[in-house]
Amino acid sequence: MTSERRGGRPRTCALVASTVLACSLALAHLGGPTPTPAAATAEPVAAPLQARAALNGNHVVAISVDGLNPSALTKLGRARTPYLHKLIYDQGAGTTNARTQVEMTVTLPNHTSMVTGRRISAAYGGHGVTWNSDTTTKTVQEAAGHDVSSVFQKVKQAGGRTAVFATKSKFALFDRSWPVSVDKSVIKVEQNLATTRALRADLGSARRSFYFLHLGLPDQRGHTYGWMSTQYLDAVAYVDRLVGSIMRQIRGDAALSRSTYIVFTSDHGGVPGTKDHANATDWHNFRVPFAFWGAGVDNVPLYELNPTRAWPDLVQPGFAASPQPIRNGDLANASLDILGLGPVTGSLWNQDQDLAWRN
Repeated sequence: MTSERRGGRPRTCALVASTVLACSLALAHLGGPTPTPAAATAEPVAAPLQARAALNGNHVVAISVDGLNPSALTKLGRARTPYLHKLIYDQGAGTTNARTQVEMTVTLPNHTSMVTGRRISAAYGGHGVTWNSDTTTKTVQEAAGHDVSSVFQKVKQAGGRTAVFATKSKFALFDRSWPVSVDKSVIKVEQNLATTRALRADLGSARRSFYFLHLGLPDQRGHTYGWMSTQYLDAVAYVDRLVGSIMRQIRGDAALSRSTYIVFTSDHGGVPGTKDHANATDWHNFRVPFAFWGAGVDNVPLYELNPTRAWPDLVQPGFAASPQPIRNGDLANASLDILGLGPVTGSLWNQDQDLAWRN
């Protein structure tokens, strides 16, 4: 299955939607009817002048490799994963001991945290996406019961352009939830090479401010053959080459090399010898990589560069822990920091944008 959408809703429709949302909020303030979840999905498109001025000409390619257990990098070594080693260890600022979301170690809830900066549980200010399939067609706003912003919305409001490239149909959630702010959505189910090529073609021509790339092959192989199986390790090595093709494109283009950054992470790991990653208390599931790569990124281990973040050993710190470890949910506000923009409205993770990628 391949699907692609270019552009957002017509501007006139977006303005009507924004007006509906504003009226609903005014009624709520005056004690009137509570706005419905449908009304709360409207996206404002007008950007404050100061926000437009803040967009600094940088580009971010956020990459999530679905189901990447960091132990695979150790097993495969530099010989079979040279680019991921460059990204995390040899050229970038990275770690293989970051954390997933606390509540769940499954795909769609964790990826929604990556782009919103929120935890999962709606009862505690999270985004509310607890399902993990494409059979549920609610928006993030409907799941939360109120408006939920995202990195896409923040970039769009500042005058930038965004795109999503994914290998699972469930990622239609992003376009469905932020149709004005996701300018291009390309979903090529289980076609990792084609998805990467589509992103590279767009990066070479459109050069959008923010890209989100999901590569799902390791997760697919893990569910079929088991995590750390030969087939799973082969999938990680294959994805290494795909990520490497993006890194080479960036380094091979003078303009991109000066202005483009990769923010890299995963949604969950997986228990070796099993076909499962759902147990949120198992360290094989909640331990993930996180890395920055690009011009000006200091080649320093990420926890060393961020001494205010707690090294979590092999435990999953809860929400009460202070300081927190580095989490995959830091991605949204870390990306916005690179772009010279403030944090996602209502976000929790990296809300102060203090996750450093250079001294």
